[in-house]
Amino acid sequence: MTKQQSFAEAMNELEVIVQKLEQGDVPLEEAIDLYKKGMELSHFCHEKLQNAEEQLISIVNDQGEKQAFEPSKD
Repeated sequence: MTKQQSFAEAMNELEVIVQKLEQGDVPLEEAIDLYKKGMELSHFCHEKLQNAEEQLISIVNDQGEKQAFEPSKD
């Protein structure tokens, strides 16, 4: 990934790679390269999701401090 890629772009590229690999008619060398690229994209998407989750589970209190969000258990 040479440019700043969005999560959606990475997911689309990953889906294309998976489809190619599932077809099974990709030469071995190309399949290995696609697999490596797919793993990079998977790692990238996983990190993006973790960052999003961390942002969603914290809130800012009245003093402007960030704190963990704990949903009420009603």
